[in-house]
Amino acid sequence: MILSLYLARRFLTMFLMVFGGFFAVLYLIEMVEQVRRFSSADLGFGKTAELALLNVPATIYRILPLIAILSAIGLFLALARSSELVVIRAAGRSALRMLLSPILAAFALGALAVAVLNPVVAGTSKRYEELSSRYRLGADNVMSVSGEGIWLRQGGDTGQTVIHADRTSGDGTTFQTVSFITFAPESGPVSRIDGDEATLEGGSWAIRNAKEWRFGPGTNPEHGSLRQDLVRIASDLTPDQIRDSFGTPSSIPIWQLPTFIAGLEKAGFSARRHNVWLQMELALPLLMAAMVLVAAGFTMRHARSGRTGTMVLLAVVAGFAIFLLRNFAQVLGENGQIPVIAAAWSPPVAALLLALALVLHLEDG
Repeated sequence: MILSLYLARRFLTMFLMVFGGFFAVLYLIEMVEQVRRFSSADLGFGKTAELALLNVPATIYRILPLIAILSAIGLFLALARSSELVVIRAAGRSALRMLLSPILAAFALGALAVAVLNPVVAGTSKRYEELSSRYRLGADNVMSVSGEGIWLRQGGDTGQTVIHADRTSGDGTTFQTVSFITFAPESGPVSRIDGDEATLEGGSWAIRNAKEWRFGPGTNPEHGSLRQDLVRIASDLTPDQIRDSFGTPSSIPIWQLPTFIAGLEKAGFSARRHNVWLQMELALPLLMAAMVLVAAGFTMRHARSGRTGTMVLLAVVAGFAIFLLRNFAQVLGENGQIPVIAAAWSPPVAALLLALALVLHLEDG
């Protein structure tokens, strides 16, 4: 038990050192990038430093598996140089038993990152987008999502409603030049409402200066149209859901993601991207543990065995290959080419099994 705690502590120390080094380098790079990006806005040093600090967590969170394999490589090289690996093996401790504590430590770090760091990154990323839009466009300006405007869809007991707007406010609560087309279940459109402005308030859309058409067999929609100063349509959408629907799944905290996915599916949206991201986040601890096992398969050997540089290079290349394979599987999963579970869990499981086979072959024959 003492030896296991010692190895886990050594790995955690190495991880913190590598993490701190990457954070410092990425922060300096991000500072230069923010100065270049907002050169015309004439921001001071304090605002530039704040933007860089808000954007770095998202970058470093994405490369946590690479930090894990570099930390494991550093740990096993240090143990080999001090001959601690020889002493541990001479004491009768097998390779897999010795690796158990670093693997569990990496798994725990991955779980902690998903549970704690993920919501922090989501919050800092959202704050960065708000500040960058304010400095670049101004706080009161509106944003256009695309050349054709904004499209939304909400579900309800009476059917679904498709919403189109030319533009929206920055907080996602006010839409300009809107159209609401309501579809009955298993049927076509039943009504359309056009308005100059629609505001999401109190669980409903308040449409101002509205004109409503009703569709049905044997009716004349234009003849029966109505003009009203204010029309209200019930809605289960929230400003956060509207903003997040146009952003990336990584901008939503992991604890809120299942509820958000259920809301998207209820409204008729495709939640495949969010499902893939959720499963990949759940698989992150396993990937971190697999990275430690991959590093052990190449570098857990005596320093006098030679070819240390070659083995380190092979370990780094293997880590990058697994990282790129994971990203490639994510793209395939988001495009529907492979199932969501396969996209998220296949790379870490394959890496874990291959690395385990390598360790058993090299260390235990």
